[in-house]
Amino acid sequence: MKLIEELLGVEIYTRGNEIQIVSESSAVQRKFETMIEKILEYIDQGMAPDPDTIKVLFQSIDEKDKSPDFIKNKYIKIPGRNRIMPRTYRQAKYIEGMDKHDVVFCYGPAGTGKTFLAVAHALKEVLEKKKRKLVLTRPVVEAGESLGYLPGDLEQKVSPYLRPLYDAMDYLLPGETISRMQENRIIEIAPLAYMRGRSLTNSYIILDEAQNTTREQMKMFLTRMGEGSKMVVTGDITQIDLPRKDRSGLIHAANLLNDIADIGFYEFKAQDVVRHPLVKKIIDAYEAE
Repeated sequence: MKLIEELLGVEIYTRGNEIQIVSESSAVQRKFETMIEKILEYIDQGMAPDPDTIKVLFQSIDEKDKSPDFIKNKYIKIPGRNRIMPRTYRQAKYIEGMDKHDVVFCYGPAGTGKTFLAVAHALKEVLEKKKRKLVLTRPVVEAGESLGYLPGDLEQKVSPYLRPLYDAMDYLLPGETISRMQENRIIEIAPLAYMRGRSLTNSYIILDEAQNTTREQMKMFLTRMGEGSKMVVTGDITQIDLPRKDRSGLIHAANLLNDIADIGFYEFKAQDVVRHPLVKKIIDAYEAE
């Protein structure tokens, strides 16, 4: 209720099962009533609305193409786990795109859920037996520190680069389930360089940090797709670590393949950041500069 007060710029009082809004604006009153109705719908479906849900309802309530019902119905249900709900309208469109397209590109700033939602959607497809295996990959590009100076063998050197993918899976499934799936080769995690020459059929393939692929690497990756497979490519074009930023395979692919109807392209903005509130302010400051 305190968040709704802030969003509507009004005072709200509660007594028992009664809620009273102090406002002479009929438009504000209607928006408040609609928000309460939508929150009750969430509760009836067993979903407890959090502050992010309240913000989504507020942002979308006056926009026909961004209706709360559309957002509410675009969720990811992993067997044995609660629904993963979109926290912004663009996240809902991204989930819809992964349901609809076999190849999806998603790019935007850090903290917008690009990788997390892709991993969640992939795990759902694998656990529901719609896909045979999940393949997670990303380019190993050095950002100020050479791989050669890191301790350990190649697998140990590569592991830190793949940590964000593990983090997403750890949140979504118990560790023993992930370990068992890896042992049974249902989940495979490998650097992009190891993808050359492969043909992946009936698989869900995610390429993370795609802004650090070269044009040649991106072409190589996209042509690994076999029959019955799905690919999701994620990245942040503001964090390119390549020597020449204009050689980014993600930017090149987005321009080259944009007219192919069967490929989905989704771009997140700073408004879609769902990490700590300061992350959005930091991104805004860098964009302003």
